[in-house]
Amino acid sequence: MMDQAANLRKMVKGESEKIAGLMEDNSAGAVRSGNAPRVISVTSGKGGVGKTNIVGNLAIALQRMGKKVLIFDADLGLANIDIIFGIHPMDSIDAVIRGEKKISEIIVQGPEGVSIIPASSGIEEVANLTEGQKLNMLSEFDDLNDQFDIMLIDTGAGISSNVVYFNLAAQERIVVVTPEPTSITDAYALLKVMFSRYGTKEFSILLNMVKDGKEAKAVFKNLSNVADKFLVGISLDYAGFIPGDETLKKAVIERRPIICEYPRAVASQYIRILAEHLLNQADRPVDGNIKFFWKKLVNGAD
Repeated sequence: MMDQAANLRKMVKGESEKIAGLMEDNSAGAVRSGNAPRVISVTSGKGGVGKTNIVGNLAIALQRMGKKVLIFDADLGLANIDIIFGIHPMDSIDAVIRGEKKISEIIVQGPEGVSIIPASSGIEEVANLTEGQKLNMLSEFDDLNDQFDIMLIDTGAGISSNVVYFNLAAQERIVVVTPEPTSITDAYALLKVMFSRYGTKEFSILLNMVKDGKEAKAVFKNLSNVADKFLVGISLDYAGFIPGDETLKKAVIERRPIICEYPRAVASQYIRILAEHLLNQADRPVDGNIKFFWKKLVNGAD
C-alpha cells in the first residue's frame, strides 16, 4: 500500500513538473520572432456591431496576403462564424478537453484555407481542468505555433467574465465600435474594466458602419479623450474604419464572406486596408504566442 502511494505521488509530481516546464515558455514576454504567431482578439462592448463579419473577412484578407490564419470562435453565447462561412462543424474543442480527439481533428476549413476552431460552451470550464487535462491541452496547442501565423479570437460582446477572460489571454486586442451612442458607451465600459481591474493598457479601436473617415475619426477622438481623462495611462490606437455597406447584408444572406462574394464592395476594400495595417505592426513587442495564449487560459488568464 505504501509503495502504491509513493508511486502515485511520483506520477503526480512528474505531471506537475511537465506542466511547470510548459508554463515557463514565454512567461516573461518576448519580442516576436520571424515565425512566432500573433494572437489577436476582436471584441466589442455590445453585440450587433459586425464583429464576427470582420473576423471572418479579415482572416481571408490576411490569408490572401500570405499568412496562415486560424480563427478561434470564442463567442460562446452567439457563435456564428459557421454562418458567415457557410460551414457545419461536427465537433468542438470539448472533444479535445475530454481527450477524445486531437486539435487537428476538430479544426475545420473555411473559405480560401482559413482554419477554424469551433465554439463550445465547454470552454467556460477550461480554468478548472485537471493537471492531466492541462498538460494534454498545452501539448496539443503547442503544435499550432508551427502551423499558423495569426490566430484571430472572435470573443463575445460586453464585460462578462468570459469576454474579459479571452481578451486578457490575447496578445493584441481590437475593439470594434460603431457611431451609435450605446456602442461607444459600452466600448468605454469594456476598456474601463480591462484597464482598471486587470491593468491592460493597449487597445486598437476599429470603427465599423461609419459614413466616412471623418465620422470615424470624430468617434475615435471622443472615445480617446474620455479614456485619457478618466483612464490615465491607457493607450488607444486608431486601427481605421469600415464604412457601412448594404452589400454586406446580401453576403450574410448568401452565407458567403463579402470579400469573396463582392470583392469590389466598399467594405471589402477597407477590410484589406485593415489587414495591411495589422501586418505593418508585425514587429512590435508582444507577450507570447498561441501556446502562451492557452497557457494563460488554463491558468485563469493571470
